[in-house]
Amino acid sequence: MAQIGSLLMPNASAVVDGAVVGSPPSETKKPRLYLSGPEEATAAVAQPFRSSAIQPLMLEGGIGKASALKLSYTSHQKASRVLAAVAYALASDHGVEEELLDIARGRTAGYLTETEYFPKTAARAWRWAPELREAAQALGDAHLPTALMDASAEVVERWAALKDQPTGVTEALDRLHTAPEI
Repeated sequence: MAQIGSLLMPNASAVVDGAVVGSPPSETKKPRLYLSGPEEATAAVAQPFRSSAIQPLMLEGGIGKASALKLSYTSHQKASRVLAAVAYALASDHGVEEELLDIARGRTAGYLTETEYFPKTAARAWRWAPELREAAQALGDAHLPTALMDASAEVVERWAALKDQPTGVTEALDRLHTAPEI
């Protein structure tokens, strides 16, 4: 979005970054329109939506913040649904789909809300990566795509150096930007 903004700025008075999160408006759903950019311009874009079924929300920090939020949410929301479908397909292939559903129904919160669990995941990554590789193998054996599991294993391998170490959320997330030590 920053690149698009820089291309438009010579001919535009302002550029606003916008991202819609949520389903189309209905009686029970009110999507959010996140806006970022110059304050006066984002306020002008938000104004027509204030009395609509779309909730405008301004983000501080300039162009790119709205798009970054949308892609951050998308990376979880859409990929987690795809991953759930693949997990269910594997369970179904082995006749354990009802047991998988029973386990899932016992969860009370989504993983995206459990940020305090990231450091615990990082400390256990040394044993999770091999399990994810085994899951990829099981998916392949069932003729299901393996890329999601392989990618998940690659991600947790970046936490390998944190084996059984207490760490904070920031350090755990920072470590994801670093290639694993070999």
